[in-house]
Amino acid sequence: MTASRNHFLIAIVAALSLNSSDRLAYGERPSNWTSWRGQRATGSTEAGSYPHKFDATDYQWRAELPGKGCSTPIVLDEQIYLTASADGNDALLCFDFSGAEKWRTVFGKEDPGKHRNGSGSNASPVTDGKAVFVYYKSGTLAAVELDGKTRWKTDLVERFGRDTLFWDHGTSPVLTERHVIMARMHAGESWLAAFDKESGEIAWKVPRNYKTPTECDHGYSTPLVIEYQGQSAILIWGAEHLTIHNARDGQVVWSCGNFNPDANKLWPAIATPVIVGDTAVIAYGRNDRGVPRLHGIRLSGTGDVTATNHIWMRDDVGTFVPSPAVYNGNVILVRDRGEVECIDPASGKNVWQGAFPKHRTNFYASPLIAGGKLYAAREDGTVFVARIAGDKMELLAENDMQEPVIGSPVPAGNRILIRGEKHLFCIASASGSGS
Repeated sequence: MTASRNHFLIAIVAALSLNSSDRLAYGERPSNWTSWRGQRATGSTEAGSYPHKFDATDYQWRAELPGKGCSTPIVLDEQIYLTASADGNDALLCFDFSGAEKWRTVFGKEDPGKHRNGSGSNASPVTDGKAVFVYYKSGTLAAVELDGKTRWKTDLVERFGRDTLFWDHGTSPVLTERHVIMARMHAGESWLAAFDKESGEIAWKVPRNYKTPTECDHGYSTPLVIEYQGQSAILIWGAEHLTIHNARDGQVVWSCGNFNPDANKLWPAIATPVIVGDTAVIAYGRNDRGVPRLHGIRLSGTGDVTATNHIWMRDDVGTFVPSPAVYNGNVILVRDRGEVECIDPASGKNVWQGAFPKHRTNFYASPLIAGGKLYAAREDGTVFVARIAGDKMELLAENDMQEPVIGSPVPAGNRILIRGEKHLFCIASASGSGS
């Protein structure tokens, strides 16, 4: 069996293990993108043919947004859901595939955030096909019916105190069959909690506290819902530990540490891990300051596996903010300054390397791979599109959206959705030079 064929089979195994209960509940249509990194939590889709040439004047439609937000839209049955500020309040917006706003659900007063690339609406929504679940920096956690009516709402800041994160909240909610899962990782009481999807009542809440150097206990990554040893489970990265929790009661069934043996300070966990087969790839360190780390961790065994499950580590490549994607069984990194790396998850070795044109600004959005094309948005609003072919990438277009882009691009039935600071853009082949 060839290496590429083996990688392909590994990718299939990963796809089947991630979010399997959700896919069984409401299907995996090619036009749906039901959470921040998609149904498989890989940031990629094979289905569809997508455009590569577009800009701030060349699009299928553009919808003006009522306020700032850095979250990513999600798509369910040709409806688009997006969080944003609206007149100083937290809001969830619903658009149809023509760009018309169908409804807007408004909650309480927003907490606008403090980073230039942050907002009170950093967390992306998630849906189980029956409701949309949202979280805001203000503390609002809510379930909203598909017609815009609020099913329930609670305030996690009021209940559990404010977070002490140095920058704005980043973790998005995720779903198991019965629960919406939220994590808080900061300097203070950190926890993982499950709330009943129907009532909003808390089902369980477990502490997740580790002693770390300064700011290394701050976490912005999003949990992954996986199947582990035949059970629904939650994998979470932060505070220098990777842990797996039983989805039924939140108890830790597996843990791995030793990601910062030199006790470096100011290493928060930002990028969300990806899983390929039985390997989790963890980006850590400070790639933005020339101190990257990339780890390959074997997902096997029970209890504390720190001494046995580190497969490989690299100190010459990594990413600080953008989360990796998975394509053809390999891990694709778009680094903070635009370098691109294709990594074999089994060995940690490079399959190929590339780079987008150098610029003074960074990449904050996580990359999307759709139909064999890599979409990467730079913070100044330039969206690069490259074709991945064999052992290289080929730059196809450099698209200027003329406003900052922090949210990740999203596929939507042969279209690409791009959330800018002021507008939601829908790009289709007819609007540009096509595929």
